[in-house]
Amino acid sequence: MQVEENKVVLFHYSLINDQDEVIDGSRGGEPLPYLHGHNNIVPGLEQAMTGRKVGDQFKITVPPEQGYGIRDEDKVYVVDRASFAGFSDLETGMLCQMENPEGDPEYVTVVAIEDDEVTVDGNHPFAGQVLSFDVEVVAVREATEQELSAGRIEP
Repeated sequence: MQVEENKVVLFHYSLINDQDEVIDGSRGGEPLPYLHGHNNIVPGLEQAMTGRKVGDQFKITVPPEQGYGIRDEDKVYVVDRASFAGFSDLETGMLCQMENPEGDPEYVTVVAIEDDEVTVDGNHPFAGQVLSFDVEVVAVREATEQELSAGRIEP
């Protein structure tokens, strides 16, 4: 069975940045499942998966525009320290969910803490990076009606 729209695909991967460092991956654990054609993985990788079959191994380099996007400096902003009143041990590098200036929920990374101000970054941690994926397709199967309805694999 080939990887195509509405198929569930399980794959192992290593994600390698442009300094040849493995920054994420599934090897040594469970393969990553996703519903193909529903934007559940980065676009460049999803395109490269189309037509593959079980046992296929390949490497692909994905530019930021087809990965986690271009860094947007407007997503780096300062908020009042009081916004983090519920965090007893706030520290740089911490990932938090909060409302952005437009009032939408988003995940941000704390990048600086100074007195009563906290600088946060709403960009994905891999935004702006050229990424290389080393992939092995482990399984391909038909999606269930429930998965198709949800548009993703649900635990």
